[in-house]
Amino acid sequence: MRILVAGGAGFVGSHLCRRLLSDGHSVHCVDNLITGDFANLADLRDAPEFTFENADVANAAERDVDVVFHLASPASPVDYERLPLETLAANSLGTWRLAELARAAGASFTFVSTSEVYGDPLVHPQPESYWGNVDPVGPRACYDEGKRFGEALVTSMRRVQGLRATIVRVFNTYGPAMRRDDGRVIPEMMSAAIAGRPLVVHGDGSQTRSFMFVSDLVEGLVRIGLDPKGDGEVFNLGNPHEITIRELAELVRDLLAPGKEIVSIEAREGDPRQRKPDIAKVQRWYGWNPLVPLDEGLRLTASWFAPGRPLEGAAADPAINDPALTTNVPA
Repeated sequence: MRILVAGGAGFVGSHLCRRLLSDGHSVHCVDNLITGDFANLADLRDAPEFTFENADVANAAERDVDVVFHLASPASPVDYERLPLETLAANSLGTWRLAELARAAGASFTFVSTSEVYGDPLVHPQPESYWGNVDPVGPRACYDEGKRFGEALVTSMRRVQGLRATIVRVFNTYGPAMRRDDGRVIPEMMSAAIAGRPLVVHGDGSQTRSFMFVSDLVEGLVRIGLDPKGDGEVFNLGNPHEITIRELAELVRDLLAPGKEIVSIEAREGDPRQRKPDIAKVQRWYGWNPLVPLDEGLRLTASWFAPGRPLEGAAADPAINDPALTTNVPA
């Protein structure tokens, strides 16, 4: 298939490009590099079925493609708080342009949304039918509301213009190729541990998240995006294993900096208390389940952040060398 990946130089997008190429597809990546980095794609530079377009997705050129994945948007709080207008534009004007491009080419369109559309949820875990509890003017609003607008736009274009489209709501994802200054909790903690600084927890650390390794997310995106049966549907992709942020800090500390101090600072404004996906629908439709346990995923990620650094317990765990878990890790 001929596949366009918008935002393909980012953390998740680069893994998706690599996976699609390894599966024998032709991939065209569009990215303006405001948060992505072409270094994530450097090993693909000479791949015969890979092309790169340095452009804003709102101005992406028409192409004859079969599938469009739209991942183009700042996705870290550090980035979308710094780039709120660009975040809104990527999810509104960018979504509109890419959806029009897909419709003109007769391609299917996968809008990669976020669990942030559920806001600070009052329902736990969150199914796709939950409408959410979002602050439309809070510090995270540009991302939350940008994605909600993108979902509404895609749904309307499907109803009115016949766009073939699927929405995927992605929960917290981590893995190799995350920027060290990304600002999300796992790279933030790992960077601190590697630098010898205390690990920081916002608030008392009792807030919960569910973390999915990037190869599991990519597997879900490929299954959904390349199968037409999901047209018109919304799917959660996430790991239902829930953990407190304090427990996560202890895992990272024990892996990279045993004995290092964990300190608590003021909670972030607008930070949700709980986040856990209900994945029954994607299990039923596609047989998808996350496969990489958190401890193994953290070791794989730490190995990428600090190559050559001895990891507590890693030598005794053969899973870290399992090719099935490292398929999407950059060489």
